[in-house]
Amino acid sequence: GGKHTTESVQRVVHAGIPVMGHVGLTPQSYHQLGGHRMQGKEAAEAERILAEAVALEDAGAFSVVLEAIPADLAGRITKRVGIPTIGIGAGPSCSGQILVSYDLLALTAFPGDRVPKFVRQYAQLGETVEKALGLYTDDVKTGSFPGQENST
Repeated sequence: GGKHTTESVQRVVHAGIPVMGHVGLTPQSYHQLGGHRMQGKEAAEAERILAEAVALEDAGAFSVVLEAIPADLAGRITKRVGIPTIGIGAGPSCSGQILVSYDLLALTAFPGDRVPKFVRQYAQLGETVEKALGLYTDDVKTGSFPGQENST
């Protein structure tokens, strides 16, 4: 979060626990933000997100995740703060990149099967897992698993 979380961030950091900030599309605000939609496209919203990143740095965060924001805004934030920025759907100007493993392996079911633009799926393991779980369920229902060979 941003300015509304800075007091909590300061207390946690003061207790010796490292804090990574998160601005833009934040998971805890997913529904209030309208789902997987780009944040910070409007000038006022972009300035708010920039201010939130700065506030998190000032509160003691060791880095900040920039999620689903325009690449130019991510570049501005990365130049403005002195802590690493980690992008997810924020373009190439961040200090580092992240992609949720469940998303890149296609283990996540997205609403309406709409994969967010910033996700690249490198494998379709969800289909494999679903098939394996179906086979397991069938084996348990038919009594072919577990067998004597699966017992101690």
